[in-house]
Amino acid sequence: MSPRHLGLAVLVLGCARPAPGQSPAPGQAPAAGQAPPPGHSPNQGRPLPQGYGSLSQDDLSLRVGDDNLVIRFVPLDPRLMPLFARDAAQSLRSLLDSHKRAIDSVASRAGVATPGIGLVSFFGQRADVRFDPQTLTILIRNRVFRPLGVVALSPRFNSQQLGVREQASALYLFEEEIPVNDSFLLSYGALTSEDWERKLPLLDRERARVAARSRTEPVDTGR
Repeated sequence: MSPRHLGLAVLVLGCARPAPGQSPAPGQAPAAGQAPPPGHSPNQGRPLPQGYGSLSQDDLSLRVGDDNLVIRFVPLDPRLMPLFARDAAQSLRSLLDSHKRAIDSVASRAGVATPGIGLVSFFGQRADVRFDPQTLTILIRNRVFRPLGVVALSPRFNSQQLGVREQASALYLFEEEIPVNDSFLLSYGALTSEDWERKLPLLDRERARVAARSRTEPVDTGR
């Protein structure tokens, strides 16, 4: 089946205070008197309000591809949800909510309480091209993570075969949360994207923008 809307329950991430002289974990605000690490935004450690973001899925997607396939990967992390424009955030939350039972089942079988989740779409570039869902991996801190499991969002995904301009999508679950406030690599066979590191300045700017807008503008709840 192919859902049209997706959803995401907001997770509250606890942050332990680092020891003196110790760098804070990714996404955690530095202790008082401690300088922030390079690339750290002061807003990363604070929960941001919903409804003030302006980014689209394309803004926060990674792509790899060749003449046969193009693959798009969108991290579905609660820390990113306030940065999406309202319609995009509502669509993603609806997607996750409608597949919560399947997500929980995959995570439970793997013994993972809080999996990392990515929305993965395969696009056919020629007729009768095949793809292997398990070939897609992410590299976090020099460790390769293969999917714990996938939740198919379209029948084409289970067939693992696409025609020209056909698409197949699924939710991918990983055993660790995706480090959206740091760098990670996306790979599919020999195809690799390191573009997430280049998106970090965009995330910092959008966090600052959301924080500023939330202080001066009422959130639009009309839709």
